[in-house]
Amino acid sequence: MSTAEKKQGLGKVFMNGILDENPTFRLVLGTCPTLATTTSATNGFGMGLSVTFVLLCSNIVISLLRKFIPDKVRIPSFIVVIAAFVTILKLLLQAYVPSLYSSLGIFLPLIVVNCIILARAEAFASKHPVVESAVDGLGMGLGFTIALTLIGAIREILGSGSIFGINIFGASFEPMLILVLASGGFLSYGILLGIINAITNRNRKAKLEKGEN
Repeated sequence: MSTAEKKQGLGKVFMNGILDENPTFRLVLGTCPTLATTTSATNGFGMGLSVTFVLLCSNIVISLLRKFIPDKVRIPSFIVVIAAFVTILKLLLQAYVPSLYSSLGIFLPLIVVNCIILARAEAFASKHPVVESAVDGLGMGLGFTIALTLIGAIREILGSGSIFGINIFGASFEPMLILVLASGGFLSYGILLGIINAITNRNRKAKLEKGEN
């Protein structure tokens, strides 16, 4: 395989996590942290980057160890690797970003059992080389980060009149407080999911029609 083909293949793996198999909007994984931590764009962005860090590091290590981990204990082994990086992340956030650490709360240690990370470890990192696994983890993590930041931004703008903590509408704005509540999370997520699925289906249909023509 030529260098150009390898780069093209890695690019496809990377974009897969952002578009075709976006964990939030296409695979509908990690719903609990998606709904619970997107009360603001900052929290959504922080959770997304936290998951990206764990995804990237765990994918690399699991790929390196894939030939040494027996099949019978692969899931427990994956969880141990993931838990190690979640612990590192938790200590770093607690030391350097205490406000984000407090905002994410219980959902930070629960990254250990996040189905996105376990799914990529089982479906991709345990079967592919290190570079491809790293790119897959980065793509999936960034796709998750983009989705959470988008949901958080919409909820924060309409529910608080601000974005990343900066007031943008002034004192006269009357926020839709429901959007910063749990029900607002379901509402925002559902509407975005419907819009993105409609766009994706339209694009797929257009490609099929072009192929037929």
